[in-house]
Amino acid sequence: MNLDTLRARFGPAVGASVVFRGETSLTVDREAVVALCECLRDEEALAFDFLADLCGVDRHPADPRFEVVYHLYSVRHGHRLRLRVPVGEADPVVDSVTGVWETADWHERECFDLFGIRFRNHPDLRRILLPDDFEGHPLRKDFPLEGDGRP
Repeated sequence: MNLDTLRARFGPAVGASVVFRGETSLTVDREAVVALCECLRDEEALAFDFLADLCGVDRHPADPRFEVVYHLYSVRHGHRLRLRVPVGEADPVVDSVTGVWETADWHERECFDLFGIRFRNHPDLRRILLPDDFEGHPLRKDFPLEGDGRP
């Protein structure tokens, strides 16, 4: 898989890439994530037609604190790609990719519910695993280990 096309098209928005055990991870600016994902899906040589997973990572106390990680797969070409999008704690917002892959709907809701990362333009961003009145985000590293005090 050649990432030169992405670097030429998106410039500095496409950051460092790392290959580990044959899998490529690519750091991407959050402002470019939707356009980049559309390119990854539509470019014939890439054809990433399957969003296998989207998850959050809390790197507390690092800055930026969060990452949204997208695991992509091309059924046609049989290759994988991991996108890592750094997100700061002060403004934990990333544009939704539900318009690129419908399956992002559930994944983005889970990430919102457990990490508090919001997805701009998501069609129904609300809690999916926890009750609506639950306070906090339990996968954040600073969430109290004893929970929120509920019985």
